[in-house]
Amino acid sequence: MPIDLGQLEGWVGGAMWALARISGLMLVAPVLGSTMIPMRIRLGLTVLLTMVLAPLAPLDIRPLSAAGVAVLSQQVLIGAALGFILKLVFEAVAFGGQFLSQAMSLGFAETVNPGVGGTTPVISQFYTMLVTLMFLVMNGHLQLISLLADSFRSMPVGDVGIGADGLWGVLSFASHLFSGAVRVALPALTAVLVVNLGFGAISRSAPSMNLFAVGFPITICLGVLAVWLSLRALPGAFDSLQTAAWDTMRQLIGR
Repeated sequence: MPIDLGQLEGWVGGAMWALARISGLMLVAPVLGSTMIPMRIRLGLTVLLTMVLAPLAPLDIRPLSAAGVAVLSQQVLIGAALGFILKLVFEAVAFGGQFLSQAMSLGFAETVNPGVGGTTPVISQFYTMLVTLMFLVMNGHLQLISLLADSFRSMPVGDVGIGADGLWGVLSFASHLFSGAVRVALPALTAVLVVNLGFGAISRSAPSMNLFAVGFPITICLGVLAVWLSLRALPGAFDSLQTAAWDTMRQLIGR
């Protein structure tokens, strides 16, 4: 049975729309799109998701036409917006760890982070590793794929993409980067602040004491203890940020 050229072009178009939205997500989203995952695995996952979700993106627009290029750009933007919202959650946790590292005089202790192409404080990297494991344990990657599939139903491929309200919602969620960082670091940060206030009182009562030589190791030791004791609050803070991110993404795709 001969294959009609228009039918073949429709199949290719449907695959291109799905591939564009999935590629935009994989370029920005944490965990699934992390640069620490080999390129072949990420490429294979992208192709696999495209094969599964391509039937959800039928459209009669020719892929190589001007309208097709515009639709292709819209799909990349939709996927990138979804991944960017979730990326902000992980960046908020890493930012909180950076706050805490500076407060406990461990800002100089950095490690190579291939995910950002540079170095990050060890506390920040430790927090990022913990929330990544929690994200996988709570099936966050499966929920992200399910939300991506739902986006093809609630926001079908067409001339209408992310409007001004959607972009404003993404920008509004960016405020969670700072509030979430404070929420993550606040328990241990409060304990370190109390320690610093105690050293301030000691310096007033005994000015001749070399507080730099005495206070530096004590601050680090008590800071590590505060981090250990405050780890029980990390899952709650991460879950709250993650829930807000899922709600924002559902509003973005119109669910």
